[in-house]
Amino acid sequence: MPGFRAITPVSCETGINRRPTMRYHLSLRRPTLPRLLGGAALALVMGLSLPLQAKTTDLDWASLKPDRNQVIASLNVVELLRRHHYNKPPLDDARSAKIYDSYIKLLDPARSYFTADDIAEFEPWRLQFDDFLKEGQLEPGFTIYQRHLERLIQRIEYALSLLENIDSLDFTIDEELEIDRETASWARDRAELDDLWRKRVKDEVLRLKIAGKEPAAIQELLTKRYRNQLTRLNQTRSEDIFQAYINAFAQTYDPHTSYLSPDNAENFDINMSLSLEGIGAVLQSDNEMVKIVRLVPAGPAEKSKQLVPADRIVGVAQGNDEMVDVIGWRLDEVVKLIRGPKGSKVRLEIIPASNAPNDQTSRIVTLTREAVKLEEQAAKKSVLNLEHEGRSYKLGVIEIPAFYLDFKAYRAGDPNYKSTTRDVKKLLTELKQEKVDGVVIDLRNNGGGSLQEATELTGLFIEQGPTVLVRNSDGRVDVLADENPGAYYTGPMAVLVNRLSASASEIFAGAMQDYHRALIIGVQTFGKGTVQSIQPLNHGELKLTLAKFYRVSGQSTQHQGVVPDISYPSEVDTDEIGESALPEAMPWDRIHPAIRPESDPFKPFLADLKARHDARAAQNPDFVFTRERLQLSQELMKETRVSLNEAKRRSQQAAIEARQLKLENARRLARGEEPLKKIKTEDEEPAIPHTADKPKPEEDAYLAETGHILLDYLTLESRVARH
Repeated sequence: MPGFRAITPVSCETGINRRPTMRYHLSLRRPTLPRLLGGAALALVMGLSLPLQAKTTDLDWASLKPDRNQVIASLNVVELLRRHHYNKPPLDDARSAKIYDSYIKLLDPARSYFTADDIAEFEPWRLQFDDFLKEGQLEPGFTIYQRHLERLIQRIEYALSLLENIDSLDFTIDEELEIDRETASWARDRAELDDLWRKRVKDEVLRLKIAGKEPAAIQELLTKRYRNQLTRLNQTRSEDIFQAYINAFAQTYDPHTSYLSPDNAENFDINMSLSLEGIGAVLQSDNEMVKIVRLVPAGPAEKSKQLVPADRIVGVAQGNDEMVDVIGWRLDEVVKLIRGPKGSKVRLEIIPASNAPNDQTSRIVTLTREAVKLEEQAAKKSVLNLEHEGRSYKLGVIEIPAFYLDFKAYRAGDPNYKSTTRDVKKLLTELKQEKVDGVVIDLRNNGGGSLQEATELTGLFIEQGPTVLVRNSDGRVDVLADENPGAYYTGPMAVLVNRLSASASEIFAGAMQDYHRALIIGVQTFGKGTVQSIQPLNHGELKLTLAKFYRVSGQSTQHQGVVPDISYPSEVDTDEIGESALPEAMPWDRIHPAIRPESDPFKPFLADLKARHDARAAQNPDFVFTRERLQLSQELMKETRVSLNEAKRRSQQAAIEARQLKLENARRLARGEEPLKKIKTEDEEPAIPHTADKPKPEEDAYLAETGHILLDYLTLESRVARH
């Protein structure tokens, strides 16, 4: 094939490659063996505005200076990015301005610490960071961070002084707090910052007050929170500053390129394995909180049915111990609290994703830590029985939680090794014997896994040919292909995806769409289409983006993901979850295709299929609920100011909860269920019950509608054929 070099799919066990080529892996989870990262590893994207390591003495400002190892490491990072980053952008004045803005935003995202005078003092360096980094001059980055620490301590001490007189806070006057300050003007002086922080503390108190906490408990909670932050600030080390500064530089290239300090590099596998061995949740920093990005299939969090993506963790407790407030903590610090021995219990205090932006009402979720077993993530089948246009149909459903491969058994030559493709092939055989009318492949919440399995699974449904393209920074394109002639299943097929379908899922869904082999139905997928490699340094490691994945049509999966043929409303806010939500995310693009497009059998029917779907969805209580709940959430997220008047705030909160209750009860009544009197209660499980057992396929609204769409296509196609 001209312009391409075909390669045989290599073994893709979970892991990282410490060299820039060889194996590829696609996953939202952090791999554990030394090999290449091709997955959307969001699990522990470090939040760097607070220090990581601890020491026992008070902060010694004079000791916070770069050392020789850090200088050498910074020069190595500069050279590696120049030579090996996928984009190879020049380190010039334009990049310097980006580094400066990124660093300031990292340290003070809400513009609530630095003053206008501080910024004016730093501004002459705006176009010099490229030169500083090329020369190994780290002092400017350290100087800015030291000023940041000074301002942080001033603000925290001021907040503590306000909390000493918590009863003097007046919630009857009409004033507002600006909550979206990303582009706000810098405070002119300390007095203006004091006023901002007076309102900020007042808002924190009011949120907790409305959430039902007593004044004494509020005072104790917030005082303890701020004193803990002071303690951690007074444990800052030079390494914390270096990591923050170099990451501000590295992440101007893309959000997945980052520096790991020696301590972080040593603990990286342990930290990232939280998603598989702790509670089964992929986490991410979200300002001063930790947000759940994704639940690992068959993990404790997913099986509990009590957590969803975008829930925020604000407290962690071991068993029956006292709850530890973790607002303002670093992500890795929270991870250490959540992680623990298998079989032990951890309690999480969460603010549900369904809460209004200013609603701090929380609830407690108790989980038992356990490792996720491979067999629990295995593909599963079910039969979807539908009545459609007066006829009864059976559709086979194959749910694939992850693209897995028991690489140890595979490498040992075990003929019975577990893999996605082997299991799906067996399930297809069983469904054929059951004489199903078509098959739905359910990839919802599948964060990826083995690229080899994505390639081999594609081969079950196509005759033969390329499955995915990998383009490196030098422009060379490698082609992974299905080299086994003949498709195992040739019947009607749909693929169901959502926003949390990522990496290997996107490769498979994209191939099915490009080969016109299946209808793609659901929500636009995650959009993670880059490959990372871990590069060792003299001091720490660099995670470096060095390649991109492309579909056989030449389209990148990066940023855009896979756009369904028929779209469903998303159950998560796509402005918050997904590659496109990350700063400096690399853009979508395309390269020369690996296959010539054949005629699309679905295209003549798409308009009719969409019209039929829209008509059903307008009457489906689950579709209506999802769409209207997302609209409400997006409406609330647009608010940039919040009232500090208690009566107004309570009235606004009551109105929001009334709308939420109305939405939920409309759905329940349409299902013939009893309406609720309230949505939630504090420190309890949600009033909306969760089903312990997996619902029947017919009770899954999105799955059932996918079946109806596939049957619509079969009906329309047969009519055309008869005509």
